[in-house]
Amino acid sequence: MACSAQFLLLLLPLILLISKATSLPHTPTLPKAAIFPVSKDPSTLQYVAHLSMGENLDSANLVLDLNGPSLWMASELKSASQSHQPCSLKCSMAKSIKGGGAEYNSKGCTLLAENSISRTSTSGDLTEDVLAMEFWDGIGPSSFAKTEKFLFLSSPNLLLKGLAHGARGMLGLGDSRISLPSQFSTTFGFFERRFSVCLSPQKGAVFLGGSPQISSSMLFTPLISKKGEGFYYIDVSSIKVSGKKLPLLQKGILGAKISTIAPYTTFESKIYAAFVESYVSAAISMNLSLVPPVAPFEVCFGLSHMENVPIVDLVLQSELVKWRIHGENSMVVVNDEVMCLGFLDGGPNPRESIVVGGYQIEDHLLEFNLGNSMLGFASLLKGEKKCSDFEASSMDREIF
Repeated sequence: MACSAQFLLLLLPLILLISKATSLPHTPTLPKAAIFPVSKDPSTLQYVAHLSMGENLDSANLVLDLNGPSLWMASELKSASQSHQPCSLKCSMAKSIKGGGAEYNSKGCTLLAENSISRTSTSGDLTEDVLAMEFWDGIGPSSFAKTEKFLFLSSPNLLLKGLAHGARGMLGLGDSRISLPSQFSTTFGFFERRFSVCLSPQKGAVFLGGSPQISSSMLFTPLISKKGEGFYYIDVSSIKVSGKKLPLLQKGILGAKISTIAPYTTFESKIYAAFVESYVSAAISMNLSLVPPVAPFEVCFGLSHMENVPIVDLVLQSELVKWRIHGENSMVVVNDEVMCLGFLDGGPNPRESIVVGGYQIEDHLLEFNLGNSMLGFASLLKGEKKCSDFEASSMDREIF
């Protein structure tokens, strides 16, 4: 089949979804987003997305990588509906990935697949298969649709090392042409090019094409793109602890990478030392007691109420736009007597000065608008709706 004909088949789910809606007796309402569930693996602290793929729509558990350029799965886990992608046009789409090294020949298209947990990579085959999605309207019953031509990488099994038990690969949400958000917006063309992430210690969800309107206090900051990377960064102008700015950051802007792979936020060593000094001073003034540290944390206190700990602010483009981190996202309860500061030393020469990790993301709604390069963020800790309140169905309804 010609490349152009294959590309037109991507629009089939859109046609089916609309025709299904218009057959209903009431006025059809287009869904707000597609949704799939995410759970947290307690042993690895990885976030695992649950998708349905293949001819029989088998469950595919994939470690969520916010900055990953594609979806990759172990090659031994094949379905009858899989096919290697011999189309040069689609291979050229994959070439847009930095370091992808896509190669096209008569046997298909290969490019680099990376395990960002173990920091290993190997060549994978560009493959296509069926992917089913639940469409969420925030009100009534869900509907489902599937795309027959979803592109992903089929990779050697050795790449699974270090992933959560039962994970079949990794799901990338990065800003590349073959990541899930990009393929979704191409296939279902009436959705905006954006997605939202809502994680929690138990279960959460990712929304493609839209965002649940569950917070009126959402703030916005520019997404900073480093050419060719497809990663998600924001600018941090200063860090405050209990309202006091760290002296090391009086001048200059720091780029902070947002990550679902790092379990906790990390700071470059000098920033971390200044941060710890300021935090401990503020904590002692609030009558918290230092206790021996518990690995991997370096600063721990006697267990107290989370409301009675210093507040951390990442100040962004202005003093009015702050990512405020309360006790629930800064302190980790390690046992019945001890809680520890959930920030780690990222080393003296890290690639990024700041990496905002999963623990600090939890119970925040993060909206990544790739159309206007903006990040919206809101804390749901004090709201009526939590990330764990979103349910994606078990895919046992009619799929068209």
